[in-house]
Amino acid sequence: QVQLVESEGGLAQAGGALRLSCAASGRTFSNSAMGWFRQAPGKEREFVAGINWNGRFTEYADPVKGRFTISRDNAKNTVYLQMNSLKVEDTAVYYCVQYSSSFVSSPDYWGKGTLVTVSS
Repeated sequence: QVQLVESEGGLAQAGGALRLSCAASGRTFSNSAMGWFRQAPGKEREFVAGINWNGRFTEYADPVKGRFTISRDNAKNTVYLQMNSLKVEDTAVYYCVQYSSSFVSSPDYWGKGTLVTVSS
């Protein structure tokens, strides 16, 4: 069974930075595409970023392009989300996801989520 455990999110000021990590166990991590989604209060869950199995290909949602960076360490079974130039509208619960196929498909596994709060 796949388990995805996100690091604690936290509180940051607008313009600041945070890094999330997600430790995966179960299914072979190094063969799997990974990603991050988020859900802001009162809004639907949305895709944030995705990365293929070897880290060569990444994709970002328009609101975070140029500010967020997804990366992975297959030796540590961990995926990261570096969030820079944070905005108040980045406040959300962030979910780590794992895919059985490409990250352009729907995720198959979800973490429990971690709260990121950005203050003005």
